[in-house]
Amino acid sequence: MIGSNKALLKYTTTAIFLYIAILLPAIAFGSLNDESTRGEIDVQKTIIGQSIGGVIYSLFAGSPLVIPLTTAPLAIFISVIRGICDDYDLDFPAFYACIGLWNSLFLILGGVFNVSLLMKLFKRSTEEVIALFISVAFVGDAVKGTIKILSFSLLVFHKYYHAAKLTSSNPDVLYRMLEEAFGSGNGTRSSPGNETGNGTGDGRGNVTVDGTALAESLVLCTRERAVLCLLLMLGTLWLGYTLYQFRRSPFLHAKVREVLSDCALPISILIFSFVGSYLFRDIELPVFNFHKGAIFNVAKFQKLSAVNIVSAMGLGFLLALLIFIDQNIVVSLTNAPENRLLKGTAYHWDLTLSGLINILMSVLGLPWMHAAFPHSTLHVRQLACVEQRVEGGHLYETIVSVKETRLTSLAANIFIGVSVFLLPVPLQWIPKPVLYGLFLYIALTSIDGNQMWDRMALLLKEQTSYPPTHYIRKVPQRKIHYFTALQMIQLLILCAFGMYPLPYMKMIFPLLMILLIPIR
Repeated sequence: MIGSNKALLKYTTTAIFLYIAILLPAIAFGSLNDESTRGEIDVQKTIIGQSIGGVIYSLFAGSPLVIPLTTAPLAIFISVIRGICDDYDLDFPAFYACIGLWNSLFLILGGVFNVSLLMKLFKRSTEEVIALFISVAFVGDAVKGTIKILSFSLLVFHKYYHAAKLTSSNPDVLYRMLEEAFGSGNGTRSSPGNETGNGTGDGRGNVTVDGTALAESLVLCTRERAVLCLLLMLGTLWLGYTLYQFRRSPFLHAKVREVLSDCALPISILIFSFVGSYLFRDIELPVFNFHKGAIFNVAKFQKLSAVNIVSAMGLGFLLALLIFIDQNIVVSLTNAPENRLLKGTAYHWDLTLSGLINILMSVLGLPWMHAAFPHSTLHVRQLACVEQRVEGGHLYETIVSVKETRLTSLAANIFIGVSVFLLPVPLQWIPKPVLYGLFLYIALTSIDGNQMWDRMALLLKEQTSYPPTHYIRKVPQRKIHYFTALQMIQLLILCAFGMYPLPYMKMIFPLLMILLIPIR
C-alpha cells in the first residue's frame, strides 16, 4: 500500500470522498423517504441500510469498484407503494417487504439464468443517454428541493421572498410571547397551524400574517434565508468543481493539486456547512428530520391476504426490471474499456448479490439499493492514475491505470455505519442547500467523458474549434449531428416520463428504457 506511487494516500482520499459522496445522498433520499412514508423509512434507517448493504457488496461483489446506493427512482417507487397502501388500507411494512421479496426473487433468477446477457443489446449510445438522464435527474432534484425551500412555485416564491415566518413552532413558546407582546390574558391559546405565511406590517409594531395581526417579536423575516440557501447551494458547487479541476491548474506541486482534486467534495461540504450552520447561525436553515425509535422493523406478513401477496408480484417485477437495467448499465459504464480495469466483469453474480442484499433490506424495513451512477464511475476516477496530453490545442486526460481495491468502499461503508451515532447532531449541521449543492456537483462531474455531452457541445461551436477526436476525423459532420439529435430526442422522452409529476407514470419508466433498444 505504500510505495513510490503513494497508494495509501490515494486510498485514503478516495475513502474520504466515498464517505461524503455516499453519506449525503443517503441523508437526502432518507429525508425524502421520511416525508413520503411518514417516518416508516427515515434517515437513520437509510444510513444503516446503506452501511449493511455497502459492506456486503464491497466484500463479495465481482466488481468491487461499483457502489450500491438507494437512488431517486427507488425513493419514488417507495412513495408510490405508500400511496397504494393508503388507498387500499394495507400494512406498509408488510406490503413493502412482500414487493421487495418478489423483486429479489426475480433478480436472483435473472442472475442464475444469465439474463444479463441481454444487456449486450444496450449499445453505448443507449448507455450515454441513460447516464446523461441520471445527471439531469440530479440537477432536477436539486432544483426542486431548492424551490421547495423558497416556495412551491415561482409565483409563491415572490411572495415568500417578502414573507414572514414564525420564530418558533412550539405552541407553548408562542403563547408565552403573545402574553409578553399583548399583555397577560390578551392572547388566546389555539391549536397551532401553519408556521409560515405571507406577512405585511401595519405600522404599529405588528405584522399581518395570512390576515392575522402578530407582534413583530413573533415573526422572523425569511428574506435572508432564501438568499443564504441559494448561496450555500451554488457555493458548494463552485468550490467543489473548482477544486476538482485544480489538477489541471499550473499552481502548486502536482501531488498537492492531486490531493486537492481528490478531496474537492469533502472540503466544499465542510466549508459551506460551517458557513451555514456557524457563521450564519442566526438564520434558520432547513435540515432533515430525526426520529427516535427502533431501527429495524421486521415485517408482519400475516397482515396481508393472498390477493395482496399476488398483487405485490406485479410491482416486484417492475422494481426488478428497474434494478436489472440500472445495475447492469452502471456495471458496464464502470468497466468501460477506457477505464483500463484489469479485473474481469461479473454481471450475473453481481445481479444475484443485489437480490440477496435486497431480501435483507425488505424484511428489516430498510430502503432498497442497487449499483449507482455516477458514484461508481467517480470511484474509478478517484483511484485512477491520469495522464494529460495536449492535442490540437485541446487538453485531454487519459486513464493509465486504476488501483483496483475493495478497501476504499469497505472503509467508507463502515464509517457510514458509525455515522448513525452522529445523529441528530452534528449531521444536522449540514443544511439541505449544501446537500443540493452536492447533487449539482455530482451531476456536473459525471458528464466528464460522456461523448453525447461532448457532441451536444459541438452544436454550439464553429467547425474550426472542433477537437481532433477519432469520430470527428472519420465520420461526416452531418451524420454526427443527426446521431446526436436522435439521442437528444431520446433524452427528452426519458425526462418527460421520468420527471412527470404523476407518480404512477414513473413506474413504467423501466419499460421505456427497454424501448430504446430497437432505436439503436
